This record gives sequence, structure tokens and C-alpha cells, in this order.
Amino acid sequence: MTTFLRSSVLLRWVLGCVLGAALIHLALGFAVEFSVDEAHYALYAKHLAWSYFDHPPLVGWIQWPLVANDFSEGVIRFIPELLWLISCVLVYYITNDLMLYLQTKTRNSLAQQLPSKQMASVAAMLAIVLAPLPHVLAIGLLPDSLLTPLVLTLLWLAICWLQQAQQFYVWQWVVLGVVLGLAGLSKYTAIFSALALVLVFLVSPRKNWLNQSGFWLACFIALVAISPIIFWNWAHAWISFQYQINHGGGGTWSWLGIARFFGLQLLAYGVLLPIGGGIFIRYFLKLDKPQLLALLSFFFLPFILFAILSAGGGLPHWTSPAWFCLAPFAGIGLAGLWQKSYRWLLSICAGTQLLLCLLGFTLVFIGGISFRGQPNNPIADLYGWNLAGARAAQLVQEKQAAGTAVQNWTLASRLAWYSEPLPVFVIDQRQDQFDLWFGPLPENANVILVNWSGLPFAAPVNTSDPRGYFSTCETIESLTINRFNQALSRFDFSFCQGWHPKALSLRL
Repeated sequence: MTTFLRSSVLLRWVLGCVLGAALIHLALGFAVEFSVDEAHYALYAKHLAWSYFDHPPLVGWIQWPLVANDFSEGVIRFIPELLWLISCVLVYYITNDLMLYLQTKTRNSLAQQLPSKQMASVAAMLAIVLAPLPHVLAIGLLPDSLLTPLVLTLLWLAICWLQQAQQFYVWQWVVLGVVLGLAGLSKYTAIFSALALVLVFLVSPRKNWLNQSGFWLACFIALVAISPIIFWNWAHAWISFQYQINHGGGGTWSWLGIARFFGLQLLAYGVLLPIGGGIFIRYFLKLDKPQLLALLSFFFLPFILFAILSAGGGLPHWTSPAWFCLAPFAGIGLAGLWQKSYRWLLSICAGTQLLLCLLGFTLVFIGGISFRGQPNNPIADLYGWNLAGARAAQLVQEKQAAGTAVQNWTLASRLAWYSEPLPVFVIDQRQDQFDLWFGPLPENANVILVNWSGLPFAAPVNTSDPRGYFSTCETIESLTINRFNQALSRFDFSFCQGWHPKALSLRL
């Protein structure tokens, strides 16, 4: 009874954290401009296609109704917020089902070590709510925002498979096919979760799933769902697959890179998830080792492969779906620690992660803090692009230019979004989605070249520049972005005339 009351109090506290975080997400969603990735994927919705250069199409398709009707950024951000809430709920119920499965495998010697179902489920959701980086995906729609609830659904189906003695009903096979297809339409890394599901099938004592019509029905549904990606890549010389292979390969592998990778992961997701996951492996893995190892591969398979393929680096949010899949196991471990009177340790960890989340929210709202120049303030990247895009569009009209130009693709997405429908030309040697949308900058064209202080470039007027060069480039005005009396960044606008392209060997 005492344990139930404590878990009930904790559940109300966690639900309060979820509600509070959701309100903060919504408030920041209306206060902050699109990030580079958000704008890029919102442009997918403005340029509907079967697929795209760097990612599958679902991230553009899902926001098309809102983008097509000119809803604000804040309204568009309802989508990632809903996905985050769904993921939190899935973590709670998957933990509950995992506990039911473990209880069927429990021997007397381990029975006392299993915590209550509600305590474990609450702890799992708490570990996710207090993880800093998932809040970024709850505000900005990225492919990982979509992939997370889909991968969690695959994990839930895998647990159902084990609970039901390696049998699925027809509707479960259909759901499996649909979810696999949607995951493939979300991000190419969904293949890691599909492989984890195959491992769950393979470790089952019986292999009769290969003879079940439902299995092949699920495969057929998934293949039909991802057929637009295959068709688009076939029509575009498989450039998306080539890009992902090169992009995921990273640089030279090193122990320092691995250390940096794990350090960033701990900072991004906190210590509660790895602590809870480690405790689960130590005490509960022996209950049903092959099956539980297969379920844990939903975390370990993508996490280890990302560490290797990214040369020990990569972007921290790539592993977000994997951490969500670890949460049910971590919740059981954390609840076990709580029952063993380690509440002081868990309280310190939870309090520290909560402070990190609140600090992150505050910095985003005030525009960060600048130290000795703009490049030291990454939050500055979230402000000023609407003003810069609007002013660039005016200058294009005044100078009768062909459009705007930047010298790195990360500067193009916001400019294209906020100066739409003007073309934005990316002057570099790297092939990207903007080359498909707007094509190369025409010879002898005049443009408004936009330079941002956070990522500055010298104007290409040198005839030896391998990208090409302009005959003349003249800075005509600058725009300083301020927030709360703090100068965040500066945009310089130059009128560049007479573009002379050079024959380039574009790299992906």
C-alpha cells in the first residue's frame, strides 16, 4: 500500500512535469524562429516530392496541410509536440507491458527485486521528461521526431510477440507493416530498428513466422509504403543513398572521438537513462537472456553503429529514438534503485537534469549569452532570419537581381523560407537539395549575397576561386539583430554582379 501511494504521488508529479514541459514547448514554439533543420524540412512541404536529397519525404508530407495554409511556425510546431507526448505515453505503457512479461519469467530468487509496474512505468517516463535533448525534438520537427514513436511501436510489437508465444493476430501483422513503412518514410536509420525486430524473431524458439502469411503481408505493406523513396532515387541516380553513406561515414575513427561522442550523449540525455539501463542489465537480464538481449538491441544496435559510423562524432539527436527505447528498461532499473533506498542519488541526478532543462529553456528564450563575438553564441542562430529574409526580398526587387545567394547550405534554408518564393542559390562545391530546387546560379547573373556573422565568408570575387566568381561585389547595407538589448548577430547584404561559374566536380 505504501509503495502504491508513493508511486501515485510520483505519477502526479511526473504528469505535472510533462504538462509543464508541453506548455514551455508551445510558448517557445511561438517565440522562436525556425532552426536550420526545421526550415529545411518545412521547405519539403512547399516543394512536395516523392522523396528528397537528404531524407525520406514523411517529414515534409506530414506538415504540408499546415504549410499550404500558411500557418505560423508556432502552429506547425504542434506536430512535434504531439509526437513527443505520444512517445512519452508509449514509454509508460511499454514499461508496463515489459514488466508483465518479466513477471512471467521471474523465479523466486528474483521476485523480490522486481519493482511495482506503476513505479517502473513512472520512472521510465520521468527519465525521458528530464532528458534535455528530446525537448529540442518536441519543439522542432525533425525526422527523429517522427521516427521515435514509430520505433517505440515496433518495440511494443516485439514485446507482444514474446508475450503471445511468438504469434501475431492479423491486425498486428498489418500494424507492423504500416509502422515499418512509415518508419522507412521517416528516416533511413529506421533500418536499425527493423534489424532489432528481426533479432527478436530469430531468438524465438520457433521460427514459424516465415511460414505465416501475415509476415509476408507485413513485408508487402512496408515495401509498398517505401516505394516512393525507391522510385525517386532511381529517377535521381540514387543520390540520396550515396549522400547518406558518405554523411554517416564521418571522419577518421579515434578514441578521442569516441570519448567526445559519449560525453555529448550524457550531456544530451542525462545520467538517469544509462544508470537505469545498467541496473536492469545487471539484475534482470538473467530472467530471459536471449529475448531481453534482442529487445535491448533496439537501443544498442543503433547506438553502437552511430558511434562507429560517425567516427565517434555525429549529431547527438541521431540516437534519440534509441534512448527512448532504452527508457522502459531504465525505468525498471531506476525503480529498483528507488526501492533499495538510493533515493538520494536519484534525486540529485533528477534535480541536476531538471536544472539543465530549465537552463536550456531560459537561454533559448533570452537569445543565449555572447562571449567575445557572435560565433560563441549558438542560440543567436534562432533569431533574425525573418527580418533578413524580408529585407533580402526587398533588395532583390530593388536591384532586379536573379535571387539571393549564400555560401553554405545551412544558411539557405531559413533564407529560402522567409524570402519565399525567391530562389536561393548556394555557392559551394557540394551538391544538395537546393541544387534540385533552384538549380545552379546562371552565368552573368546578379544576386543579393547574404552573409551572416555566425558563419562568415569572404565574397567570391577572386578569379582563382574554384567555385566561380563575381565581377564585382559591393556591400550595400547591414542588419544587426538584437534581443533584450543584446546584439546577437549581423547580416550583411551585398549586390554581386556578373557571375562566372566554373566547371565543378560536385561532391555529395
